[in-house]
Amino acid sequence: MEFTPLEETQPTETPNDSSSLKQFVVDLLETIVLAVVLFFAINAVSARVRVDGSSMLPTLQNGEYVLVNRLAFRNDLPSRGDIIVFVSPQTPELDLIKRVIGLPGDTVKISNGQVQVNGQILNEPYIAAAPNYDREWDVPEGNLFVLGDNRNDSSDSHAWGPLPIENVIGKAILIYWPIPEWNLIDHVETVAAIQ
Repeated sequence: MEFTPLEETQPTETPNDSSSLKQFVVDLLETIVLAVVLFFAINAVSARVRVDGSSMLPTLQNGEYVLVNRLAFRNDLPSRGDIIVFVSPQTPELDLIKRVIGLPGDTVKISNGQVQVNGQILNEPYIAAAPNYDREWDVPEGNLFVLGDNRNDSSDSHAWGPLPIENVIGKAILIYWPIPEWNLIDHVETVAAIQ
């Protein structure tokens, strides 16, 4: 009986293993590219901001996270009553959130705890308390007049003047965090009360 020595065999990669690895790498790369594209697309049309402080009480609470529509004012001006996010005219690295009260060309007057726009008193059920300051402003072209809903504890147009429209980032549309506070943001149309 004759024996032939067994040849040492090295495990070889089968064509099936090689194509599985290649397919995995291709799938992984496609997923990464899609995630990057979606990230930039979502950031192009929206922003996420955290409410810091009490200037928008009772509408927005400290620590809430808000989704912002960057395209809301692409072709139109904000409306009175819109809650907007913008770059602070005093501190460019800071984003603020306030309510639009006056549009370009408007005259805003605050006296005796009431806000008037073009001589008409605004009905403002959303404020924390009536403002305890008196003054009048003319809103120049290319600017807005914004106030926090917590009128007496807000750094806004009553303190630093009109807001350049170019500073507007977008319209706040949704509170998304914390989850129990999830809610669409009510953009109350500021209606002048006839008195």
